[in-house]
Order: sequence, then structure tokens, then C-alpha cells
Amino acid sequence: MIRGIGVDIIEIARIRRDIELLGERFLEKLFTEGEVAYCSSKANPHQHYAARFAAKEAVSKALATGWAGEFRWKDVEVTNDISGQPRILLHGQLRRDLGNASIHLSLSHSGAHVVAMALIEDHTT
Repeated sequence: MIRGIGVDIIEIARIRRDIELLGERFLEKLFTEGEVAYCSSKANPHQHYAARFAAKEAVSKALATGWAGEFRWKDVEVTNDISGQPRILLHGQLRRDLGNASIHLSLSHSGAHVVAMALIEDHTT
């Protein structure tokens, strides 16, 4: 059963500005160590940070709870499988709350924008 769908779009330049303005404080607040290592290793790291930011926002929209309560930015981690397909890893209370669910993620980008779509599929009956 589909529990929720969320979509987010972000300008890559916005993430670039935030990183340039706030630096490590911004990265440490929003991204896991694995996400920082992955994005920083890329030729265009801001595009990859923007994709992860949009993915986290899309997941929050699919949950329909926003960023309230126990939900934290780092509770949602974007990884890639061996083929490069993005995956969501959950941490903290969110992982416990969604233990029987799958989160499907799609990311796409242009020169200026990144879009993310998340679908939460609940496997409990």
C-alpha cells in the first residue's frame, strides 16, 4: 500500500550559496558523513548536495509530517547502490517507525535544478 508520495525541486545555486556562506556548519547539520564524503568526491559537489537535500525534503513530504517532532535531516541518508541508483537509508526513530516500509527514490537534474521524488510503500497489512 502506498503510504505517501513527495516531490521537491531545488536550485543548485541555492545549495552552493548556503555551503559557501555557512560551510561545515551547514554540511554537518544536514548531511551524514557518508553523504559528505560522496558529494565532496564529485567534480560538481553542489549538484550532489542539492540532490540529497531535495531527496530529504521529498521524503519529509511523503511522510506528511514535515520536519517536526523526532524527525531529523540525518535520519534520511541518500546512498547509491552498485549500479548508481539512489537509495534511502533511515536512521533513528524514523527507521523504527518505518521498519515495514520501503522508500523508492528518483533523482534528476539539469544544469540549474535538481528534482527528487519519493514514494513510501508500507508492507504491513
